[in-house]
Amino acid sequence: MAKIKTTVSPGWAKFCGWLLRKMGWTTVGGPMKEPKAIVLGVPHTTVRDFLVCYLFYAQFGKVAHIMVKQEFFWWPLGALLKSLGAVPVQRKTAAGTVRSLITAMENVPEFHLAIAPEGTRKPTKNWKSGYHYIAKGTGATVYLGYYDWGRKRISVGEPFELTDDPKADMQRIYDHYRPMGIQGYHKDKFIIP
Repeated sequence: MAKIKTTVSPGWAKFCGWLLRKMGWTTVGGPMKEPKAIVLGVPHTTVRDFLVCYLFYAQFGKVAHIMVKQEFFWWPLGALLKSLGAVPVQRKTAAGTVRSLITAMENVPEFHLAIAPEGTRKPTKNWKSGYHYIAKGTGATVYLGYYDWGRKRISVGEPFELTDDPKADMQRIYDHYRPMGIQGYHKDKFIIP
């Protein structure tokens, strides 16, 4: 397996923090502390979410990995995506995606994964539970992160204790996000079931 990038240089980290602040964003807290962790990035309504997430995490000198379809990893795009923390996954089946990520996480000492549980930038009434299976398969800690475009605040949020019931856990996650009043870049595309 190709080397997975987990850090950025101090100069780049400083620039990313400066740019995030220049864009008007406020950082709440720091990066995830555990070597293996998954942050749910809510809400996901635009590809701009990736830029904000990348800058947030890079300011701490770290890389939050994201899933990208394996088909996008052709030269030179593949090299650029990997430098930004993208991990190629097979998305033909949900099981293939989960297997790809579990393998990636097992082969490095530190791996922080950012997942949009909505699974799409369109409004959806059913969030995906792949994060649950990845966390259970790797022992990763799950965080309830957010990027609130209304207040321009971003955070990895707080750790979330998983049970053996993905459906019940998802309901608890919905209940966590509902009272927060966070907004997506496209307000009409974010639905909490």
